[in-house]
Amino acid sequence: MITLKIGEEEREIGAIDEQWIAQQINQRREAGENVCVRVTIRQNNLNVSLATPTCPSGGGGRAPRPEEEELLNLWNARHLNEASFTAGNLIAFLKQASRL
Repeated sequence: MITLKIGEEEREIGAIDEQWIAQQINQRREAGENVCVRVTIRQNNLNVSLATPTCPSGGGGRAPRPEEEELLNLWNARHLNEASFTAGNLIAFLKQASRL
């Protein structure tokens, strides 16, 4: 299961479309808010929660498994570890993560 949380809005990946993602991010930015995005992936050997740098930080955890490390690398490659990420960055990550 993959869930996406933008601000206080949380949905499962099957109930999300690209327009909703862009709207959630753009509305918050236009209102001058920091945009916090959290992606939680729990399936097969994956149990990972990723957050953009604008989210309040949580605790660490165990070292990532190789499959989880691949997701972390993808997260960084899509610039989601930067405050200036875009909706397009997030959409690209979700599409690729869904294939893993």
